[in-house]
Amino acid sequence: MLVYLFKYLDTLNIPGAGVFQFISFRSAMAVITSLIISLLIGKRIILYLQRKQVGEVVRDLGLEGQYQKKGTPSMGGVIILASIIIPTLLFAKLDNIYVILMLLTTVWLGSIGFLDDYIKIFKKNKEGLAGRFKIVGQVGLGLIVGLTLFLSDDVIIEEKVSIANLSPREKIELLDPSVPYTSQSVISMERKSTKTTIPFVKNNEFDYSWLVGFINEEHRQPWTWLAFVVVVILIVTSVSNGANLTDGLDGLATGTSAIIGSALGILAYLSSNVIYSNYLNIMYIPSSQELVIFASSFIGATIGFLWYNSFPAQVFMGDTGSLALGGIIAVFAIIIRKELLIPILCGIFLVENLSVVMQVAWFKRTKRKYGAGRRIFLMAPLHHHYQKKGYPEPKIVTRFWIVAILLAVISIVTLKIR
Repeated sequence: MLVYLFKYLDTLNIPGAGVFQFISFRSAMAVITSLIISLLIGKRIILYLQRKQVGEVVRDLGLEGQYQKKGTPSMGGVIILASIIIPTLLFAKLDNIYVILMLLTTVWLGSIGFLDDYIKIFKKNKEGLAGRFKIVGQVGLGLIVGLTLFLSDDVIIEEKVSIANLSPREKIELLDPSVPYTSQSVISMERKSTKTTIPFVKNNEFDYSWLVGFINEEHRQPWTWLAFVVVVILIVTSVSNGANLTDGLDGLATGTSAIIGSALGILAYLSSNVIYSNYLNIMYIPSSQELVIFASSFIGATIGFLWYNSFPAQVFMGDTGSLALGGIIAVFAIIIRKELLIPILCGIFLVENLSVVMQVAWFKRTKRKYGAGRRIFLMAPLHHHYQKKGYPEPKIVTRFWIVAILLAVISIVTLKIR
């Protein structure tokens, strides 16, 4: 909102008003504002949740120190949501399609998580919102995001196209008549595309049309977008659930998300800058620079929440925060065409997810075969395995953060290592 106000003030030649047109300034303001909001309202919300006895219900998992967490306020994810949404509304351009999608994702999954926490705490139902309703909500969001990216005319990328693949009309419209035809073998053009980025590959672009390559080329485009929408749904569902599973130790999901958000912010800035994207030979995504503002709000919100969520935690985010954080990361990566980096960038979430899948699958298989189920890990998700081995909770969290930082650096390095 402030962008439009200061743009008007700039037309009146008010000194300093033009600074709001710079992404660097607005992103810095978004980080500072989100930190201040999370720190200021965090304590108030914690006290409110304590008065309302919105405490964590602890299940007996046989873990050391688990009953010390009993009664710790949950549903603290509302602190994260407010600290993301308010700075974004203040400093981002609200007519930007990407900002709209990110705000929708934050509110949508935050609401699903809030409903789940509400049922658990106020309705005294330990199961919370039925899993099928969570999945329906995640699928619904994935469908909205995928279809928006397909249908919106504002969603385009710049790609290099061989003039041999252009129609005669496109050649007339796009080729520069002052430049010799022979020197224009490849031109850059902005258009809708189903291409994305493959890490560690020289010609690092993958087109979703490959998934439906068996369909005749004349009828392939709608099926290509259908494949893309399906992939979006799978990514949103898996990453949001992965973040939810990771939220089992004080500060683990919060710190990991802050690290991932920082990497995504860097990738968004590079992809939105025509100079840097050309230098790095990566996909240029027009109008995506506003995502840097959202990423800055996200980073500030998670770091601010970590003030209260670090060991020993004064508040837990609950599903209100964890589902939203995972969904935000997934949709953000999809928008900047870096979704195939998710297995690396979100490696912590992936390993936590896989540990549960492997544990359950192996237990069921061995139970059928031997009559008694066997386990791969002492307990799943993976962080509980290390707790069972006697590692202190802060050490587990810190080491997971270190791994997350390493994976984030590797993800950024993929821009040059091909």
